[in-house]
Amino acid sequence: MDADMRNGKKDDHSRPADMDDRTVEALGELSKALETIHRVRGHLYSAHQLVGGADLTLDRVVKLLREAGHDEMADRVERDLLGRNVLPGRWTFQIVEEFDDGYYAAFQEIERDAREKLAGGRRHIFEAEMKERRRTHGMPGHEATP
Repeated sequence: MDADMRNGKKDDHSRPADMDDRTVEALGELSKALETIHRVRGHLYSAHQLVGGADLTLDRVVKLLREAGHDEMADRVERDLLGRNVLPGRWTFQIVEEFDDGYYAAFQEIERDAREKLAGGRRHIFEAEMKERRRTHGMPGHEATP
């Protein structure tokens, strides 16, 4: 038993006794894939905000074009760009909502279900074992747990 367990700290990242290396690796890869999808979601929100900001900027574009006497071009920007769907029938908020409610929700649920069924709900077992292999025991800044 290591010092952290003797001190009463619970290690939620330990491998269940009957878990094999392939299962640990598979759950680690599934977790890594989910982390990538979290990043994708962030990029979608960035796109949502950037497109929204650009659309709001078009109000000023239309105003400036009109002030410069370019009514035909102002009309075109106003008619063809201002408030336009970025995909058929969708503004970016709708794309984000569909992603969140569909693919993102399914990915999270499947990853959680796999952890519950295969690892007793424990997260990051692969990473915890890597940390244990890579840390220098007894050195400050290399403690097993907080």
